[in-house]
Amino acid sequence: MRRVPYRLDVARAETEQARRDLDEALREAKALRAENEFPRDQSDFEQAPLIQWMKSQGHSDLNHVHTWNESTRDDWVADRAATVAPGSRILDVGAGTGPYKNLFAHCVYKSHDFAAYEGYKGDEGTYAEIDYVSDITAIEVDDNSFDAILCTEVLEHVPRPIEALAEMARILRPRGRLFITAPLGSGLHQQPYHFYGGYTPHWYRKFLADFACDVVSIEPNHGYFAHLAQECARFAWNSEKHSQYHGEFADRASHLIGDVLAPYFYALDKKVMIPEFTIGYHVEATKR
Repeated sequence: MRRVPYRLDVARAETEQARRDLDEALREAKALRAENEFPRDQSDFEQAPLIQWMKSQGHSDLNHVHTWNESTRDDWVADRAATVAPGSRILDVGAGTGPYKNLFAHCVYKSHDFAAYEGYKGDEGTYAEIDYVSDITAIEVDDNSFDAILCTEVLEHVPRPIEALAEMARILRPRGRLFITAPLGSGLHQQPYHFYGGYTPHWYRKFLADFACDVVSIEPNHGYFAHLAQECARFAWNSEKHSQYHGEFADRASHLIGDVLAPYFYALDKKVMIPEFTIGYHVEATKR
């Protein structure tokens, strides 16, 4: 077998070329890493092209982005209240702290609640003055007693919601109006009185019809992207509970998700409405 002469100069040249190739690869990798690295300086973060673009597309009112669920519901109730004839008798079922009482100042407003929840009750901190204290399935009033009934964010806290709906229909006068809001999907709250995640449009249509009520409207409270915006806001609200897991970027992570992504997703909801993942529904019905 013939031996191939070892060429030292060729070996050195190949080694030098390999070293140059390796150095170039390392430089490219470093540049790529720097390009994609989360900015360590706040000003660099704010000036990043993607961040700038998302902020330009996001909703301008950050407070609204963080409170739209409740404020949209409040606006819906206010709109319906304005259409109720003066002097009408209205019962606020599950009234709690009575946040909507003033909207019905032109009516004969009465309140109902089981009044047994001992947890957090909002800024008011306590139940309003309740006219009828009872289980929601056994309100102590005569049939056909009210011209309108309001029931907001209550049905998920009721063990027997179908019976509750039947009871509201019982005490509503013929051609009376029923205003209901409830979630489609929500996290646990007001425990231990949280029995259902939420209700679909099919649930309302089925059981309202069973109790001689006709659906006037079923409106989703925004869609998927607004729901996602709310959860981004929740990330920021609860940041103290998990900040230790985000290292040196905790504040910026909270800012990115709560102040940049949340407004971006909320604005996107106006362009791309995906109602199957709404936060809940606002429902109006009338009794036959």
